[in-house]
Amino acid sequence: MKEKIHPQFHQATVTCACGNSFVTGSTRKALKVDVCSKCHPFFTGVQKIVDTTGRLERFTKRFGLDKKDL
Repeated sequence: MKEKIHPQFHQATVTCACGNSFVTGSTRKALKVDVCSKCHPFFTGVQKIVDTTGRLERFTKRFGLDKKDL
C-alpha cells in the first residue's frame, strides 16, 4: 500500500435536521444530514413529507427549462 495518499480518518459528529446527533468514523470531522434513523419514515413508521416542495422549481431554475418542456 502506498504511503501518504490516503485521507485522514476521524471520529465525526453527525448532526441531523431533527436535532439528533451521533458519532461515527469519516474523513470529515463533522457531517450534517437531512434525515436519520430517528426521523426517517421507514424506521419510525410515521409517514411525513421530507422535502418535496421546490424540487421541480430548483431544477427548472438551474437548467433554464419551462415546466411544459418536461
